[in-house]
Amino acid sequence: MTIISKKIGLLALLSLFGATSCSDFLDESDPSNFTEENYFTQPAHARSSVNAIYTPLREPMVSGFGGGTWMMPEFATGLAGTDLGQAVNSYFIKDLRNTSDNSYGQTYWTQYYKGIAGANLSIARIPGITMDAAEMKRVLGEAYFLRAFYYFQLVQMFGNIPLITAPVNLQSDQLRPNAATPEAVYTQIVEDLKTAEASGLPMTENSGKVTLGAVKSLLAKVYLTMAGYPLQKGAAYYELAAKKAEEVIDSKAFKLFSTYDDLHNPAKKNVEENIFMIQYKTGLIASNWQVSIIPYNKNISAYSDETGGIYATGDFVKSYEANDLRAKEKQFFFTKFTNESDRNKVVDLGGYFIYKHFDNVAQTSSANSDLNWPVIRYADVLLMYAEAANEVGGPSAKAYEAVNAIRTRAELPALAGLTKDAFREAVWKERWHELCFENITWFDMARLRKAFNVTTKKFENYVGHKFSYGPTLTERELLFPIPTAEVRNNTNLNQNKGY
Repeated sequence: MTIISKKIGLLALLSLFGATSCSDFLDESDPSNFTEENYFTQPAHARSSVNAIYTPLREPMVSGFGGGTWMMPEFATGLAGTDLGQAVNSYFIKDLRNTSDNSYGQTYWTQYYKGIAGANLSIARIPGITMDAAEMKRVLGEAYFLRAFYYFQLVQMFGNIPLITAPVNLQSDQLRPNAATPEAVYTQIVEDLKTAEASGLPMTENSGKVTLGAVKSLLAKVYLTMAGYPLQKGAAYYELAAKKAEEVIDSKAFKLFSTYDDLHNPAKKNVEENIFMIQYKTGLIASNWQVSIIPYNKNISAYSDETGGIYATGDFVKSYEANDLRAKEKQFFFTKFTNESDRNKVVDLGGYFIYKHFDNVAQTSSANSDLNWPVIRYADVLLMYAEAANEVGGPSAKAYEAVNAIRTRAELPALAGLTKDAFREAVWKERWHELCFENITWFDMARLRKAFNVTTKKFENYVGHKFSYGPTLTERELLFPIPTAEVRNNTNLNQNKGY
């Protein structure tokens, strides 16, 4: 477990949201030596301390010739390929030979616990600041949401994990914490999200900060996950998930984009379909996964590094229904692009590369991307509602409306007249095809214990599912391994089965 320092460095408190100016820090008596004791004294400190909690969201997105941490749950689906030979961590996961030495897992663990530590500190110290009560409640709401998000990701990936809800120092009995049960972690996640829900956050806003829409959407996903594995809470939690997703839908605050181009249009950041995103800003903190989605050394990009780090398998793209717009050229994927030195020359890329995250301006001219990364889209909320509502009472008119909104945009015929079982699998398939390569599919696989067979186009049991290129999932792949360093340094942690 990473030890949380008592020092709060100046740079750690600055973030993309930049609510506090340099002059505010210069008013301090010793701006180079902020500590927990002397920092939390002004309303601006509350804002900047919460801003810092967002920073670990970005760290797993860093990509290059070593691959990228964000690829970990993508390669675990069996639906992704890579041409990046030196990215051994990608191959270990892709080929189901993963170990606890994988740096992807270490990055997720370290960064997300860093976010949790920041949230714990803000939640503990902000109430001691003299400031507007409503504003205090709102910034604390953001902190509770972010803590819940980090724990939600960690418990799904690693299972039995430490649950820490207060700042830790060298004298703390939580310095080497015991692992909590997943049930205890989920209980805390729900409590945090309910606190955030009651904190007075706006339903929408375009700065990138947490909104009420994001809180309700994440709570819907948490309830949906709790209904499935590993907790298997069933019908009552499907009903909770449906109701929470329905609140987002009924708010009328969000809508699907009319075109898939808007999914990777920087002008559409934090609006309409984009409920919650990881924030980037060209020239300041540029989107840094762009190099990983460029075909390997095909000379199509303004970026000097063309890594071929991740792309879709052909078998997955061919599993889309005939005439599905998403599978057509330059919608979700692309197979051709122009040559960097001669834009009149078309290059055959030899695979299905990811276009839904492709920043055209950055790739063709600036090599400095302004694109955000989507965490929660309205399409996800619609599909969560359709799935959960069906589990509660079968395929209702409103459930059909939700899933068919996704299909209509894909230029597919509306679903109708399905049994509960057939509707369930139809919604799952929409989730696989709509939300692919957004760090969602593997989490669906784990909560459902199901995998999509791209050949039969049917769902089958997770354990025993064979990837189209050979390897077969076993029980151990239901979780990722706890990083070696964490188990070595904390003897209270037990490694996950099979690693």
